[in-house]
Amino acid sequence: MKKVLFITGSINQTSQMHQIAKALPDADCWFSQVFTDNKHINMLIKHTSLADGTALAGQFRLNSEKYLCDNGLQIDYAARLNNYDLIVYCSDILIPRRMRAGKTIWVQEGMVDRFTWFSKLVKLFKLPPAFCGDTSLNGSTNRCDIYCSASAGYRQYFSKMGTNPEKIIITGMPNYDHLSQFLINDFPYRDYVMVATTDMRETFRVEDRPAFIRKAVEIADGRPLLFKLHPNENFERAITEVRKYAPEDTMIFTSGNTNQMIANCCELITQYSTVVFTGIVLGKKVHSWFDVEELKKLSPLQNEGTSALTIASICRSYLNHTGDKTEFDPQAALTERVQNELVDQLLEEPVYGR
Repeated sequence: MKKVLFITGSINQTSQMHQIAKALPDADCWFSQVFTDNKHINMLIKHTSLADGTALAGQFRLNSEKYLCDNGLQIDYAARLNNYDLIVYCSDILIPRRMRAGKTIWVQEGMVDRFTWFSKLVKLFKLPPAFCGDTSLNGSTNRCDIYCSASAGYRQYFSKMGTNPEKIIITGMPNYDHLSQFLINDFPYRDYVMVATTDMRETFRVEDRPAFIRKAVEIADGRPLLFKLHPNENFERAITEVRKYAPEDTMIFTSGNTNQMIANCCELITQYSTVVFTGIVLGKKVHSWFDVEELKKLSPLQNEGTSALTIASICRSYLNHTGDKTEFDPQAALTERVQNELVDQLLEEPVYGR
């Protein structure tokens, strides 16, 4: 069996990689949290807590590896145990040089951060994209062989940002490709204004949280408020702030199904969060620190939850490709996947009049 390594990061990224791996039962699948071979960074990870606010260490790695262990998945941190026929990345910002010679696929897992003047400087001076300290250049480095994008809008965006458009295929994005399913749920509350926070402060970015809460209260204008805190947040601090600046009866959740909560809300307030797409797809009025009209163009393809199967099919086709990497046509592989799916559907349908 050919070996495939899936690179993980946040729980969202990890669960998406798990879905793709489950659709590859014919491969020997392994997992590793995102890593670097840079000796100086690894010294910081080992001896300090400076990297704990990144996907390289801290609760990101702990949560991801707990998920992997709970699901009985094989872990090969930093790819030390095996040689791999294919590596599937959730981020192309940090790819060790020794990992670039083999076959690589990048899978979009969420929205990317806003492209800022600093991101522009990093690209202009050809600095390592990780210097941005965010995900603004994720999907834009052109380092991987194939790029699986969430939508036609994102394909256009990544192409504009520097990735060869011939490498980019529209597959949809696992976890955000069948959002209508959340309309039927047993979450007990409805018709509230929902606030989905982000972990900016935990990832070394600046945020005026009191001002954000006051703005949410203003938007709610007397309607019930529900705060769903980001799983990476300092819950104690965040809860204290909501209690101080929001009405006394404001609901606060630190866990639970965020998509179900959005499905039951009447209006959604976000900062830099992929869950804004849930609100857009489900027809909610949304607020974001991104331009909402632009987000509507970027919204992920809705394909009834088949993105992981499609991406796994691309992985399988690329694994079986024996020619030069540059000769592989991901678009042709995607078309073949769709054609095979149509044939399977025809074979399953009853034939009448015989």
